[in-house]
Amino acid sequence: MATTTRPPLSAARRDVLTRRVRGLVAATITYNVVEAVVALAAGAEAGSTALIGFGLDSVIEVSSAAAVAWQFSAPDHAAREAREHRALRVVAVSFFALAAFVGVESVRGLLGDGQAEQSNVGLVLAALSLLVMPLLSYAQRRAGRELGSATAVADSQQTLLCTYLSAVLLIGLGLNALFGLSWADPVAGLVIAGTAVREGLRAWRGEGCCAPGAALHVDASGPQDGGSCADGCCGPRGR
Repeated sequence: MATTTRPPLSAARRDVLTRRVRGLVAATITYNVVEAVVALAAGAEAGSTALIGFGLDSVIEVSSAAAVAWQFSAPDHAAREAREHRALRVVAVSFFALAAFVGVESVRGLLGDGQAEQSNVGLVLAALSLLVMPLLSYAQRRAGRELGSATAVADSQQTLLCTYLSAVLLIGLGLNALFGLSWADPVAGLVIAGTAVREGLRAWRGEGCCAPGAALHVDASGPQDGGSCADGCCGPRGR
């Protein structure tokens, strides 16, 4: 398979991408703050562990996005690179915290620790997040990969994980409301917890994006801008 080299970013393009990441991070933080307040309130009213867990996941997502915002608030590219390692560690730890919480709550749910009431607010919130989160994740991942920021890409993965949790919440609340199948949500939650551990390890290692100038796979249709380096995923300064 042939390879090609992505040309280095110009200063103007880097500034555009930096502003874009900042805007997407701000949008993610704003949405997740609202999501957390609504989910926690609705979860407390309905006695829903899934909704409360979803709300706490939103709090974790805010901390992850805030870490990226802190990194990109640096005045220049060199300063942002200096903050990359510490910010990426915060993103990774937030993944692990999310995995631990979802795992524990899922086991508690499987053991029959309480029965949640139907929550129409929760159903609407889960459906809305299922639409919004993939768009935010895709936009930030695309900008982060072009910019060569492992932190931005890792945070986009956490936003995508929130999409999975939205699906789990929607299915769990729906099956509980329609058929009384209380085990569906915690089983899916265990799958999400495993995914969170995997993504946390990737973030800790600095994997998840291709830096500018990294080799890309090329096939008959031309260069493939999917973040697939010829030697695997890499951070801005390599592994």
